[in-house]
Amino acid sequence: MSDNGSPPLAHREMDPETFRRHGYAMIDWIADYLAHAERYPVLSQVSPGYLRRALPEQAPEQGEPMERIFADFQEQILPGITHWNSPTFFAYFAITGSGPGILGELLAAALNVNGMLWRTSPAVVELEDVALGWLRELLGLPSEFDGTINDTASTSVLYALAAAREAAPGLRARELGLSGAPRLRLYQSQEAHSSVDKAAITLGIGQQGIRKIPTDAEFRMDPAALRAAIQEDLAAGWQPFAVVATVGTTSTTSVDPVPAIADVCAEYGLWLHVDAAYGGTAAILPERRWVLEGCERADSLVVNPHKWLFTPIDCSALYCRRPEVLKQAFSLVPEYLRTSEPDGIKNLMDYGNALGRRFRALKLWMVLRWFGQEGLRALLREHLRLAQQLAERIDAASEFERLAPVPFATVVFRYHPADVADEAELERLNAALLERLNTSGEVFLSHTRLPGGQYALRVSVGNARTEQRHLDRLWELLQQTACTLPRGTIAAVGG
Repeated sequence: MSDNGSPPLAHREMDPETFRRHGYAMIDWIADYLAHAERYPVLSQVSPGYLRRALPEQAPEQGEPMERIFADFQEQILPGITHWNSPTFFAYFAITGSGPGILGELLAAALNVNGMLWRTSPAVVELEDVALGWLRELLGLPSEFDGTINDTASTSVLYALAAAREAAPGLRARELGLSGAPRLRLYQSQEAHSSVDKAAITLGIGQQGIRKIPTDAEFRMDPAALRAAIQEDLAAGWQPFAVVATVGTTSTTSVDPVPAIADVCAEYGLWLHVDAAYGGTAAILPERRWVLEGCERADSLVVNPHKWLFTPIDCSALYCRRPEVLKQAFSLVPEYLRTSEPDGIKNLMDYGNALGRRFRALKLWMVLRWFGQEGLRALLREHLRLAQQLAERIDAASEFERLAPVPFATVVFRYHPADVADEAELERLNAALLERLNTSGEVFLSHTRLPGGQYALRVSVGNARTEQRHLDRLWELLQQTACTLPRGTIAAVGG
């Protein structure tokens, strides 16, 4: 103990003045980082285990000064970061950490509240309703869609399918363990996200309870094939209970024909969940409102503000037409969580598996206020323009081939020189092209494999800081790097 009876400095919480000094320094660093993220390699260039080898095996016995901690962050942690906030990050759907969103996270961390009950922080519950109401209106969704915020779309689809199971005729989730329970069947397209499979596994439906429906030439679910599969399963003793349609598939950003799928669901009494985690944001644009056509008939829908709405990860908005069913699937209130608030008060813990609830709505609310509808639409339109321009360049180039439509801001293509016809060699060429581009540190792209087996490259535009010059440089790199790839010998290409 010190002379005045207080714990030694290293044993105390950071005092306000020390916090202020280091906080200012870190804010300055963050502002500089956001302004100059291009100075770092987009894809981390470290080898596996680098950080474990660099750091001590045990926590320090004595507390260390923040100057040393922050220096180690910059020298040891930062090299192992792939910079999702870089304007040349094109690999996956963007998760821009915008300034207002980052400040919202800062405030939420400082408050450090848990919004599990209305009582435990009324503003957490009520701001979530407000922010999701604003977003619902921007998207053109019906007012009866009630929203809650989860971490990611993987969690949102899990909760939606739990509600779908709860709503299945003659079946309650709590009866699944009983002998003679029906075999549940869930339907999705071949191009649906893997989170649907994981949700089925988690809910005990299993992958054997999933039926994947073929897609058309534009990688969209075939409604006729869906209807035929349902009829076949009913005859075989399965109980169909839900269909997952996608607005913006992960590989090609295709849009399933939701109106026709909704007709099938209505015909057989099935829960329709729409995964619009990526593509749904485009509906903020009046001219792109068509992407959510038919979604007003869905039972649930997810859209991720952290994908293309400039909100730092994580923030996934799950809208449910019948929130009482979602609540029925998850509400379990022990005595110590019972409160005296009147009926009708919303407690967020009732709408999912998590008891604890972060104040995620704060950063979304701040993003929506900072950009406004006009600012959001301007950014979305610019991303669509940049992607369309890249698609046009690919279409005009004799040695590149676009492999999918471009309904949003993601372009799927491959390098296809005229003298190469073998699919195996094309795959080797494109894998080598991808590797060379990514290891350059200037850009980061990803790849996918289409239903026909073609290996394809993906460029997804969505960072708030991406400009024309970044796409111009990407196109230059694509052409220059492709010209350096050896031809004719598959083994040489892979080297």
